[in-house]
Amino acid sequence: MSSSSQSVNGPARGTLFAMALAAGLAVASIYYNQPMLGVMSADFHDARVGGWIPTLTQFGYAAGLLFLLPLGDMLERRKLIVVQFGVLALALVVMALAPGLALLAIASVLVGAAATVAQQIVPFAAILSAPEKRGAAIGTVMSGLLTGILLSRTLAGLVSSMAGWRAMFWLAGPLAVLGAGLMGRRLPAHRPAKTLRYGDLLGSLVHLWRNEPVLRRAAFTQALLFASFSAFWTTLALRLAEPPLHLGAASAGLFGIVGAVGVAMAPVAGRVADRRGPAPVIASGAAATIVAWLVFGMSPGIVGLVVGVIVLDFGVQISLVSNQHVIYGLHPEYKSRLNTLFMTTMFVGGALGSLAASTAWGHGGWPAVCLLGGVLPVGALLFNLTRRRAPDTRPHHSQET
Repeated sequence: MSSSSQSVNGPARGTLFAMALAAGLAVASIYYNQPMLGVMSADFHDARVGGWIPTLTQFGYAAGLLFLLPLGDMLERRKLIVVQFGVLALALVVMALAPGLALLAIASVLVGAAATVAQQIVPFAAILSAPEKRGAAIGTVMSGLLTGILLSRTLAGLVSSMAGWRAMFWLAGPLAVLGAGLMGRRLPAHRPAKTLRYGDLLGSLVHLWRNEPVLRRAAFTQALLFASFSAFWTTLALRLAEPPLHLGAASAGLFGIVGAVGVAMAPVAGRVADRRGPAPVIASGAAATIVAWLVFGMSPGIVGLVVGVIVLDFGVQISLVSNQHVIYGLHPEYKSRLNTLFMTTMFVGGALGSLAASTAWGHGGWPAVCLLGGVLPVGALLFNLTRRRAPDTRPHHSQET
C-alpha cells in the first residue's frame, strides 16, 4: 500500500494502535535500567554501573536522535523501522548476557541509539494522516510512547524483584521483536520523494533550524515543559522518602501508573488541535503544568502528589502533541529532520531540568524544586503567547505527502 493512498483517509485505527504500542515498547527500553541500577551494581560488584549505564543509554539516545532519526527522510521508512527494532532486540539480549561492565556499557549505547525508532514512528503517523486528522493521529501514537516511559520503571522493578535484572532484558528482547513484527505487518511501504546523500541530510538540519522560527518556538516551548516534567520525576523518589511520607523507591515506580491517567487525554487534545488550531492547546498545557506545581507546593501529602502528577502529565503531553502538530505542517518532505531538531531540543531541556532539579533539591529541598518546576512552564506560556501575537510571515507549505 502506498502512503498516498493511506493519507486520504489516514491510517486505520488498528494501525494507529499498533504504532502507539510499538513506540511505547521502543522508548521503554531506555528506562528499564533505572530502577535496577542498585541490583546491577551489586551483581557486578562495581559501583560505576549506577552512573555509567543510565548516562550511556541517554547518550546513545541523543546520538540516535541526531544521526539516525534523519534517515527517515532518506530511506524506505517501514524497512528502516523494522531494522532498527531488530538492532534494539539484539542490543537488549547483549545487555542480558553481558559478563562485565565493558560489554554492558557498549550495549547500553546501542540500546539508546536503536530506541529512537520510536521517533521514526511518530512522523510516519503524521505522513499517513490527512492534515485535518494529523493531531489526532499524533496524539494516539504519542500516548503510547509516553505510557511506555511511565510504565517501564514499574515493569522493570517488578520483574527484577521477582527474577533478577537480567530477566527484564531477556523479556525486553522479545518485546522489541514484537514491535518489529507489528510494524512490518501493519505499516505501508513509504519512500521519500527525493533521494539525498547522508551528508546533505545532516547539513540541512542547520538550514532548517536557522530558517524556521516556528520550529524554534515549538522546540523551546516543549523543552521548557519537558524540563519541568523531568524535574518532578528526578526528585520524586527523594520526596517520597522524606517525612511524613517515608515511602520506598518502589512507590515512585507506581506513580508511573498514576501519571498514565493524564496521558489518556492526548488523543482528545490532538482532535481539539485539528479543529481549533494547536496554539490554544499548547497554552492550556503550559497552564496545566503551572497548576500541577501549585498543587505540589500547596498540598505536600500523597493526595497532592497523585493529583499533581495527573495534571502534570496531562499538561506536558497535550502540549507535546500540539507542538508536533505545528512542526509537521511545515514541510512535507522534512518530517524526520523536523522531528530530529524538535526532539533533540526537548531532550536537552529534559536533561537540564533534571540537573537543575537535583541542584535545587540540594539547596532548598522540595519547596525549591516546586519553585523551579513552576517557573519553567511560565516561560513556555510566554513563548506561546508571543507566537500568537506575532504571526509568522514566511511562506507556508500546505501540501502533505
